[in-house]
Amino acid sequence: MYRKSTPTWRYPLVLLAVYGVVWLALAIDPVFRKDWLLENAIVLVAVPLLVATARRLRFSNFAYTGLFVFSVFHAIGAHYTYSLVPYDDWWRALTGVTLEGRNHYDRLVHFLYGLAVTPAAVEIFAHYGRFPRSWAFLFPWTFMAAHAVIYELVEFAAALTFGGNLGQAYLGTQGDVWDGQKDMVLALAGTTIMLVMLAAAGRLPIRRE
Repeated sequence: MYRKSTPTWRYPLVLLAVYGVVWLALAIDPVFRKDWLLENAIVLVAVPLLVATARRLRFSNFAYTGLFVFSVFHAIGAHYTYSLVPYDDWWRALTGVTLEGRNHYDRLVHFLYGLAVTPAAVEIFAHYGRFPRSWAFLFPWTFMAAHAVIYELVEFAAALTFGGNLGQAYLGTQGDVWDGQKDMVLALAGTTIMLVMLAAAGRLPIRRE
């Protein structure tokens, strides 16, 4: 997962190109254009930032894969709006089984955020931080926890600011008053699982003084 030899740029560039094609395809006629714009505001900041800082911090191919997977799932959610992603129709077409109840696509993406983005967080701290090995687990965990909280606060602020159908579409609670808390728990569950896996594999790199 973390290579000591200097890697080439071919793999991340291929991922970036594929993501660009997927993003452009899903930008065509989204279900709710205003919600799509809100959902992609962070994409329009994060992707150029990753490109601009890539030579300063070249993530591992494993971390780039995680960022790619999360970004694709997010692009799908933004296209349909998260509460309307027809994953139940896709599941029924594949298996013949009908899924009942709440649309859980947003919960899946929150879990994937923790699971797939954590390797990049680990590598950011390994690159810039100086700390004992005992903190190699805690720093990325608290970093991801803070992100989970901040995102829920941004959703809440957007719902208050825009209100109406746009605010509800972006917030995506689907009537669950504990939606924000459940989303944060799932994100941290994904983070914890990934950190445990990396620790078990001896892949929590640190940078000492």
